[in-house]
Amino acid sequence: MSERNVLLKNVKHPFLVGLHFSFQTSSRLYFILDYINGGELFYHLQRERCFLEPRARFYAAEIASALGYLHSLNIVYRDLKPENILLDSQGHIVLTDFGLCKENIEPNGTTSTFCGTPEPPFYSRNTAEMYDNILNKPLQLKPNITNSARNLLEGLLQKDRTKRLGAKNDFMEIKNHIFFSPINWDDLINKKITPPFNPNVSGPSDLQHFDPEFTEEPVPNSIGQSPDSILITASIKEAAEAFMGFSYAPPMESFL
Repeated sequence: MSERNVLLKNVKHPFLVGLHFSFQTSSRLYFILDYINGGELFYHLQRERCFLEPRARFYAAEIASALGYLHSLNIVYRDLKPENILLDSQGHIVLTDFGLCKENIEPNGTTSTFCGTPEPPFYSRNTAEMYDNILNKPLQLKPNITNSARNLLEGLLQKDRTKRLGAKNDFMEIKNHIFFSPINWDDLINKKITPPFNPNVSGPSDLQHFDPEFTEEPVPNSIGQSPDSILITASIKEAAEAFMGFSYAPPMESFL
């Protein structure tokens, strides 16, 4: 329900996925979201291994813009990772998966939930060792990155949260950081900056940037075609009562 609530909280931003409908059956909950077929950032990173700084800056700026917008609504995202960052058909960022979002968090508020994406750059197969690395291991960065990128990463990965970049003025601190000085933020939010990478998709049916692991998965039968469709239909009311208020359709005027 957390994801559904966030998607319906007047969340309208060029770098956030949009919700069209939500509905439920006796066994599943469904979201009808924007169709994005430029691929996951994770997929592109796997293929290319790394991005040059100008490309990384562009993606980081669009991501920061989306997160800053969520923060302005007192929503904390809490699940930022390449798998949840998509590219649209033009190469712009689209942030998705709001399942771990926390609502109603004041600017100086905190949470105690154990969640998030803590591994990089302190990953270890030993979970206890990884947690210790996060808390105590000094940050080590490659020597070939620019000073501005180094300063940004050191600020974002500051172990003392009160000194962390963004702790005082949130998105404005990120926006004004020297690493982003080449970015015109008005042009960015209006998608007037040409993305550094174009997925070159031929149309909605172009799946070249989808991992075959997902496209080769079998599609479950439609409930309308299922031999148990009568039983399923009869139990939908029971399911609706289990997740009251989950189903959503936009107002009729939005179709006019």
